[in-house]
Parts: sequence; structure tokens; C-alpha cells
Amino acid sequence: MANRIQTLLGVDYPVVQAPMTYIARAELAAAVSDAGGLGMIETLTPEGRTDLLRVRDLTDKPVAANLMIQGWKSDPSIVDTLAAAGVRHVFTSAGHPGLFTARLHDAGMTVAHVVGSLKGALKAVDAGVDALVVEGVEGGGFKSLLGASTVVLLPLIADHVDLPIIAAGGMCDARSAAAALVLGAEGVQMGTRMLASLESAVHANFKNAIVEADDSGTVLLAVPGNPTMRVLRTGMATRDAADAGLLGEVTRLYFDGDMEASVANTGQVSSRIAELLPVADIVQRTWKEIETALAAARSRTGM
Repeated sequence: MANRIQTLLGVDYPVVQAPMTYIARAELAAAVSDAGGLGMIETLTPEGRTDLLRVRDLTDKPVAANLMIQGWKSDPSIVDTLAAAGVRHVFTSAGHPGLFTARLHDAGMTVAHVVGSLKGALKAVDAGVDALVVEGVEGGGFKSLLGASTVVLLPLIADHVDLPIIAAGGMCDARSAAAALVLGAEGVQMGTRMLASLESAVHANFKNAIVEADDSGTVLLAVPGNPTMRVLRTGMATRDAADAGLLGEVTRLYFDGDMEASVANTGQVSSRIAELLPVADIVQRTWKEIETALAAARSRTGM
């Protein structure tokens, strides 16, 4: 029997690829969707918007788009771009969900909004979104210094809302997915785990740095003039990075492998990623092995 996330998104496995700017492109999204999960394409770059159409040559499965609200709040034409590409599912983030939810619904799209607090979740519910992505502070990318971890935030929000929830931050396998289900989620979103996949387009240096990271391998970086970010404790993040423009050369890091060029947005879960895997293995094993993880947990109760 399908749960609410599977039904809403039309997927076999409610395992969603995170909307990583520059990285969430057609090939990776198609691989995730072909594996039975939900791939996602970013829309901040022209290349990403082009891939909304190009991905249809790679898969006939559902593929979502990310709409970073801060980047589009003065240009609602992005909704027309999404509609023209046949997008059915949109994950909104980084801004007030009320700015786009009604427009997206009018265009026939479902809307999931990314939240990092109970206040943000309640605001998204009031805006009429169809689902929430609840992301704890251990996730990679932009964060709040005051944010709560997924293990705290997820059950807190689940106790206050009646929408289907996708858990993000710390998700990488069946064990973390099983924990997310117990805490109130019906699906998981993965960023760092998908970065460290065979199909990810990022340079081997970045992938290897993820695999080699230990449990102190990331840091919340708060530099004036830049958003707070969780990044690998490497390169620029290990030095006095008081100069602005941390992300200015990020594509050199991502695709040329220059780990000194910028900061590497990565979640704490990097410490649990021991090898590069095909996307299909990541997606399918995450969901199919949940019952094994839950059975192991039950055996530890002594009941």
C-alpha cells in the first residue's frame, strides 16, 4: 500500500534527490527517477532551466523542479517556464511559501515546501502547500545557526501538522530512513548521499572528500556578507574566510576539483558515507531495507 508521499508524487520509493544548485541537473535527476525515486532539477541557473526540457529525453518518470523563492520573488514568470516544461511537482524553498503556492496550484502543480522550524512549517501550512520537507541543521547548504537537528525538529513538526512530511538532513540509507518514519516522516530527501553517487557530475575530488570525512568533517560557516552554510571542513573553510564571495568560484570546486576554490556544501552525514554507489542502489536499498532496520531495532528492545 502506498503512503501519502508515494501517492502525491507518483513514485515507487519516496526517496527524493535534493535540489542542489549547479548539481541538480538532468542526468542525475533522470537516474533517481528511473530508480523509482524523485529526481529534481534546480532552476536558478540557465542550464538548470534548460534541463527541465532536456530531462524528458532521458526519462519518462516524474521529475520535480526546485523553486528558490528568494531568487524568483520579483519574477513570477518562472511558473510559466515550469508549466511549459510539463513540471508537475515543485519543491519551494528559501522564502515565504505564500508567494508562489497559489500560482503553482493554478498551473496544476503540487507544492512541497522546505522548512527548518516549526514556525516555518505552520506558515507553509497556512499557504496551502501539499507537503513539507523538514530539514534539520545537520544537512548541507544554507542553514540557520539556531536551527534544530532533524531528530528534534521532525517529531515536533509532525505533532503540529497533518501534511505528509519528507525528512531531510542526515538521510543516507535504510537506517536513517527508518528513524525518519518513526519520527513522523513518510519519505526522505538526500543531498550529500546523491553527491557521492556514481552518476553525480561533481569532480572525483569532491566525492572522495565526502567519503573520507569523519564525524567532525563539516562545519557551520557564518561569515559576514554570506549566508550561514554547512560545508566540508576543507580548503577555504579551514582558513580565515572573512572575505565575501565564498561561493564565487564554487563551480571550479564542484566540476574542476579545486577544493581550495570555494566551500563545499555538504551535510554531517558525510561521515556515514563509506563508498560511491549507483543511484539505483541508493534509492532502492534505502526503501526496501527499512523493514530489516526496524526488525533489528525491535530485537534490541528485548520484547
